[in-house]
Amino acid sequence: MKLTSIITTSSTVLMLALLLAVSSCAENKPAPAPSEPIPTTLELDEHGNYRIYRGGEPYFIKGAGGTTRLDLLVESGGNSIRTWNTRDADRILDEAHERGLTVMLGVWLQHERHGFDYDDEEAVARQKAEVREKVLRYRDHPALLAWGLGNEVDLMYTNTRVWHAVEDIARMVKELAPNHLVTTVIAGINEEKARLISEKVPSIDFLSINTYGGLDHLPRRVRETGWNRPYAVTEWGPTGHWQVDRTEWDVPIEQTSTEKSEVYRSRYQNSILADTALCLGSYAFLWGQKQETTPTWYGMFLETGEITEVVDAMHYNWKGEWPEERAPSIVSFTIEGQTAHDNVYLSPGGTYEAAVEGTYPHDLPYEVRWEFLPESTDIRAGGDFEERPETIHGLEIEQDGGSLVFRAPETPGPYRLFTYLVTGQDRAAVANIPFYVREN
Repeated sequence: MKLTSIITTSSTVLMLALLLAVSSCAENKPAPAPSEPIPTTLELDEHGNYRIYRGGEPYFIKGAGGTTRLDLLVESGGNSIRTWNTRDADRILDEAHERGLTVMLGVWLQHERHGFDYDDEEAVARQKAEVREKVLRYRDHPALLAWGLGNEVDLMYTNTRVWHAVEDIARMVKELAPNHLVTTVIAGINEEKARLISEKVPSIDFLSINTYGGLDHLPRRVRETGWNRPYAVTEWGPTGHWQVDRTEWDVPIEQTSTEKSEVYRSRYQNSILADTALCLGSYAFLWGQKQETTPTWYGMFLETGEITEVVDAMHYNWKGEWPEERAPSIVSFTIEGQTAHDNVYLSPGGTYEAAVEGTYPHDLPYEVRWEFLPESTDIRAGGDFEERPETIHGLEIEQDGGSLVFRAPETPGPYRLFTYLVTGQDRAAVANIPFYVREN
């Protein structure tokens, strides 16, 4: 065989090998996300109930507010996530689509309580132009379910012209992005807000309501306000820090993670699922963690990432069964035999004992951790950013299982003692007791 024939043959083999390798890589590479939006509509079914239809199929929102740990959300039975703005929206939409999740994409609108003036026509026009750019950018993404225009622009407001601005934007969004639903998010509902929105914001497809303790009576309350159109519950969860019992020194008493788990389960079953006529579903708060009054009040996860019982409750809500892996529960938690409701006073530098009792469904051991924090003084409204208090170290004297002997802080004032029951399977329970250090 001639040398040229050998070279030609070798080149052919090499080319075939390269083609096969490229083909193999192409088979293993995920297909690019389609660029076509999935049409979403709102319709009345044959029984007179409002329903979302996505791609022609009925769609009930089983969602959570947050953008992380999406695999666990899917595993727990969730089908949608909610954002409050478009920050990092490209990544969020893509990651949601990869997992078969939809997104209620938040479009932030400015608040009067932050200094925005809805009488300022130029500022209102600039805001509308900014929204237009965002809608044009994301309107064709297949994960998009609905546009959430603003979040609680009605919180502590006085200028009802905000609703003219919301309507102007809603009408524009429906023209630019007819394949998706449009809503605006309000803080609770009353007769005045229901009337104003009904009269001034007719272009929204449904109303989105944030509510916490009020969820217990929301279906009845909605109808009492005169609102007879569909709605979704876009934030709900534990009883709010403004709705619970308070100590004698006027700080709120937080529910344990065990108590919160029962609240998430019962409120979902008795309110959200119960309103088959108007409720389109919900977004539970918070699929993540944040500092708001305390570091544990609203998040379904601890700062260190452990999963609490609230996630178990949402798994039950969405799938109708408990997860195989469960979080531990708090049975009791006391300081010197007193609970969080007993107004615990301690002396500066005094020695005291705290005790926690828990259970774990798998009958496995768990680690008990303790943390002392000063009472937060950075308390904001509407979920605005708050600074976390710094942990106080050096107060623990001796720990034995669920018992802790500790020394009270020397500086008088309000504090909290937190206890965490943490398993080796990334699960945890948490509770805290407010206490006040004072001279006898």
